[in-house]
Amino acid sequence: MIVIMKKGSSGQEIADILDRLAQMGFTGHLSQGVERTVIGVVGQTYPDLKDTLELLPGVDEIVPISKPYKLSSREFQPADTVIEVGGVRIGGDQMVVIAGPCAVETEEQVLETARAVKRMGADILRGGAFKPSTSPYQFRGLGEDGLKILGRAREETGLPVITEVMTPRDVDLVCRYSDILQVGARNMQNFMLLDEVGKCDRPVMLKRGMAATVQEWLLSADYILSGGNRQVMLCERGIRTFETYTRNTMDVSAIPLVKRLSHLPVLGDPSHGTGKWYLVQPMAMAAVAAGADGLMIEVHPTPDAALKDGSQSLTFDNFEQLMSQIGAIAASVGRRMVGRAQVEAGR
Repeated sequence: MIVIMKKGSSGQEIADILDRLAQMGFTGHLSQGVERTVIGVVGQTYPDLKDTLELLPGVDEIVPISKPYKLSSREFQPADTVIEVGGVRIGGDQMVVIAGPCAVETEEQVLETARAVKRMGADILRGGAFKPSTSPYQFRGLGEDGLKILGRAREETGLPVITEVMTPRDVDLVCRYSDILQVGARNMQNFMLLDEVGKCDRPVMLKRGMAATVQEWLLSADYILSGGNRQVMLCERGIRTFETYTRNTMDVSAIPLVKRLSHLPVLGDPSHGTGKWYLVQPMAMAAVAAGADGLMIEVHPTPDAALKDGSQSLTFDNFEQLMSQIGAIAASVGRRMVGRAQVEAGR
């Protein structure tokens, strides 16, 4: 349930309610907006709790949350969450582009890609230092050496960095080098990992699991939010179906659906969503038109020589073409592409 405070309620009244909830064994999550202040009550509630809380000073109304997910729902927070990282705003009226190689292979490869995607208007650099692979014989990443390469790319280009964290024990290590932590599809329901990233001070991108429903996805987001980390964004990266012509089936309808259900930013990943480089551009355009807050695109200097996911990676020329086309679509749905606009202004 949520506690809606009266307009003009004092800071002391809010603090008293949070203390009272703690005394009763609940966790109170405060959300202060322009129009109203809301306290989310997390825990196993009971019918008489509503009557008890309504008596407290400053309380205007007690509203049950009907959804099984709580903190990620619009019932808890009607206004969109906007996450700021390295001068980039994710959510609101800005449409961001995250680009880079699937895996960190060499310093030369990452720096060359980082320079190129920044020159074309990307906002954030991606690259995997730890790589989950279906086969144990495939490339599984450079580990901390890969993180150091990403750190050097950030120093040179100024682009914030996102990379995947795979285990709870690696969270502190990855936080030393990365601006955003990615929880991959295979770990969407790794609840120990979700608990750990919920305690950290970095934004978290939570990718949809390969066979996850929207409700399961949002419940996983609640794991992170309930740990105290409010900087959560979601990423639709395709789900596994019976279709074999594409790597996954990218559920573009999930983007507007989740934005209706949740206040969290939602991005699209057409690279993993299709597994085919020539499908990345049309599906990226579709995701932007559907209201995505951003895109995650795999880009590689030489995709045919990539150690991971070369078939779904764009060349620099293809990425440049993509960036020139999605700008017009973003503008048509009321979104600004700050990085691309800066590129255009400098020409």
